[in-house]
Amino acid sequence: MRVISCIVLVFWSVVALAQGTAYRWVDEEGVVHFSDRPREGAEEVRLGRPPGFSPPAIPRAPRPATPTPPADPETAYESLEIIQPGQEETLWNIGGILNVSVRTRPALRADHRLQVVYDGQALEPLPAGVTSFELTDVWRGEHTLKATIVNADGQVLAESPSRTFYVQQTSIQQPQRQRP
Repeated sequence: MRVISCIVLVFWSVVALAQGTAYRWVDEEGVVHFSDRPREGAEEVRLGRPPGFSPPAIPRAPRPATPTPPADPETAYESLEIIQPGQEETLWNIGGILNVSVRTRPALRADHRLQVVYDGQALEPLPAGVTSFELTDVWRGEHTLKATIVNADGQVLAESPSRTFYVQQTSIQQPQRQRP
């Protein structure tokens, strides 16, 4: 009987928390009861606010500033950013092929090229006008990407912030968790 009373107590306490008031009474057998409705002989119990938890703020590393564009308005870029993959994104089962998209403002000039730095290694500049491409042999683990715009002389005209992403591969020992 006491177990049932405890269960009822917890249930009514949860219900009463939403309203802030509960009523308590003792029956003729000495069993304490709680309810969200008043009753004769019951005393009103004011429920305080339930304890909560506020996690501390996570300090974020400052984003590196994009270098100041050159003074020449024909070569000035307002922004350069990697759109895909997303920052801190986890990619599952990509088969070693990563789709990358980069956005420039203004549009990439015909005599300028994108150059990608993948895991600290500069790759060959991309063909003129290319802002979406595939990288191959991108396997499980943590990776970084950075994009730069270079002119014909190889001079860096703009640079994106570094982007970190993760690649996961499903295995028999670690199957991918189902998402709701």
